[in-house]
Amino acid sequence: MDTVLRSRSREVVIGPEHPFCVIGERINPTGRKIFQEQLRRGDLSRVETDVAQQVAGGAMVLDINMGAPLADETELMTSAVKLVQGLTDLPLCLDSSIVEVLEAGLTAYEGKALVNSVTAEDERLEAILPLVRAHGAAVIALPNDEEEIPQEPEKRLELARKIIDVATGKYGIDLADIVIDPLAMPVGADTSLVLRTVETIALIRAEFGVNMTLGASNVSFGMPDRGSIGAAFLPIAIAAGLTSAIMDARSTQLVRSVKAADLLLNRDPWGAEWIAAHRAAQAAAAPGSP
Repeated sequence: MDTVLRSRSREVVIGPEHPFCVIGERINPTGRKIFQEQLRRGDLSRVETDVAQQVAGGAMVLDINMGAPLADETELMTSAVKLVQGLTDLPLCLDSSIVEVLEAGLTAYEGKALVNSVTAEDERLEAILPLVRAHGAAVIALPNDEEEIPQEPEKRLELARKIIDVATGKYGIDLADIVIDPLAMPVGADTSLVLRTVETIALIRAEFGVNMTLGASNVSFGMPDRGSIGAAFLPIAIAAGLTSAIMDARSTQLVRSVKAADLLLNRDPWGAEWIAAHRAAQAAAAPGSP
């Protein structure tokens, strides 16, 4: 099953028969005090650098989150979407917990966006899914509700089923436009949590065949050498059925790990992309290269 995203001039397909989709996470003020202060002043200059670095790193979609405390998130989202569309032709993932911010971003966006995100809470489904439908977008859905973030994979599957039933049955959203987030939890809190995420991925793939994404950095949160943990986790998750991730596209280690997974899972015919990327890296590292 393929999820198709579009900008004005480019189409990106997320699906099990396609290369793993790297969704760049960097345009987000969380944990970035200087960026937060810039956004409070309405200064989006840092976004230009973030876009350039992520495009150079191999991002295929860019996530935009303007949730800086005390900032006008609605106005910032509109401005950021317009700015980023002028800098790159990559499709965008619009990231906010506020419905008005998502609506502003979708109104400004030219193409088919990915909305991040909706949960299984009835109130959130009723608020966000009509917006997704009206704008012809795709949506990331998290299997948690008013009561809990479930630990058991079977409970996550149950809530994913609820979201899919409501989205397709009540709002007429195509199954292909629902991307499930199986909930990546930090291995530092409990070393069994990642196995539960992987099991959730396998269960969702077996029952629905939908595409999946997650925040790759969540897995390594609080641990040393986070890059190595992420680079080990992603190929495991990809083999289980994960088809995209919101991740740091600037990290050569992470991006190479998913490209290696593409090669080993026969999603890179004849290794053409792997070889081309290797040659490009060699050329960039050669003496006298710019």
